This record gives sequence, C-alpha cells and structure tokens, in this order.
Amino acid sequence: MPKPDIQAVLDFLHCRTPQAWIDHAVDDIATVLLDHAALELKAAQQALTLMNRYASEAVLLNRMSRLAREELRHFERVVAVLGKRGIDYQRVSASRYFARLHEQIRDAEPARRVDTLIVGAVVEARSCERFHALLPKLEEREPDLAELYSSLLESEARHFEDYLGLAKSAAGGSITVRTDEILETEAGLINSTDPELRFHSGVPA
Repeated sequence: MPKPDIQAVLDFLHCRTPQAWIDHAVDDIATVLLDHAALELKAAQQALTLMNRYASEAVLLNRMSRLAREELRHFERVVAVLGKRGIDYQRVSASRYFARLHEQIRDAEPARRVDTLIVGAVVEARSCERFHALLPKLEEREPDLAELYSSLLESEARHFEDYLGLAKSAAGGSITVRTDEILETEAGLINSTDPELRFHSGVPA
C-alpha cells in the first residue's frame, strides 16, 4: 500500500520519535493498542467539546463534526483489532503527555481557543508521525496492524491540517511563536524518560 505524503507533519514537529520508544512499542503492542483505542475515543470527545464551546463558528462545527465521526470509526477499528487478538478493550491510565500539553493552554479567550486548537494540531501530528515510525517494524512482525496504521496516516494528517487552519483563523494572524512554544514543550515530553509505555509516551525508563 503506498504511504501518504506526511512531510508537512514531519516538518512541523520539533523532533522524531526516539528509536527506544519504537522498539519498546513493538514488543508491547497490546498496551499500545489499548491506549490507542482510548485516544481515538478521547479525540472524538474533544471534537464534540469544541463544537459545544464554539457553537457559533460554522467552519469549526463542520470540521469537528467530521473529525469526531472519523475518530469514532478509528476507535471501532482498533477495538476490532484488539478483539481479533483476544484482548478486551479497557481503559489504561493516561500518560503525562496530554496533561502537560493542556497545562500550556491559556485561560482567557480568544487565547484559550487558539491554544486548544494548536494543541489539537500537535497531538494529531504526533499520532501521524508515530504511525509512520512504527510501520517499518510492523510490516515485518504485525502486517495486519501495519495495514491499519498505514490507512490511518492520511486522516491523521488531515486532522492536523484542520486543527492548524482553525487555530490560524481564530488567532487572526500568525501563530508561529505560540506554536513553537507548545512544540518545544511537546518535544521535551517525547525525548524525556517516561515510567510506562503509552502511545504518546517518552523514552522508556
């Protein structure tokens, strides 16, 4: 299957996934899948939250509605993969990644909306990059999962673009400085040590 062009995602992020995380992830793919399923559900919920919070924004409503539907379909696909492996879906504890990123979101509007959308773009970009990073090893060891992750690349890249475009529109100007600040925090989380494996965790302890 030809892989979508995600160069814009790779150029956006301030770092790539460390090899140590990739090696650990393919050796504990059950944990990765469980967290991945939970994240797809969380992404749909986040889109619905934004729709409710900014209900008067027609473009945001349209894009977040589509995104929520896609994320729920992704959730169903990952749960189906778990089922085929005899693994019951259950929530796993959240990684520090999301908590630390959400700490970067300012409280007052419109900064709150801009930052929330930038964080959404960063998360989608990292998810896309992680699918891409896992593919070479999964194609050898887990071809069915490699096919799933390859098929998700395009939609994750589009979600990244949707969030980033909405953030630029909400800001009414350049968001480069603010985006770089949040990306620096994100890169620090990806490159520092994490006590447990999760889809967005850092370097395994």
